Parts: sequence; C-alpha cells; structure tokens
Amino acid sequence: MMLDGQAAFKNVDGDMEIFWGAYVGTADEILVSGKLSDVLDEIERVRHEARSKKGWIMDTYLLRKPQTR
Repeated sequence: MMLDGQAAFKNVDGDMEIFWGAYVGTADEILVSGKLSDVLDEIERVRHEARSKKGWIMDTYLLRKPQTR
C-alpha cells in the first residue's frame, strides 16, 4: 500500500505481519516490521516523528498473513 494518509493498517487483524517503510531508498530510510499488534504503536510514533521533522512523509507497507512454521 502506498499513499495511505489514513493509516488503514490500524483497522486490520493484529495477527497480520506488516513490513512498513518510510523514505525507502533514501539516506533517511526507516523500516519497521513484525506482527502488526506488536509494532503498531512503534509505526505510529515513528511515522508522526518523521512527518513532524521533515514536514512530509512518503511511506509504504505490505501486509501478509502470518507464516506458519
């Protein structure tokens, strides 16, 4: 997902895995991944801090069902 200004991942099953990144491919790249319920607060915090610092954010994420092992 790209250009999700509403952070729709907040409304997804918390058991999903998320791979989230901001400013991907730049010197300012930020990456967070894990079980959505475990990293949701971190993503929201980092996203807010990054947007406040730069005045904008370009982030993207991938959601997938958890891998069974």
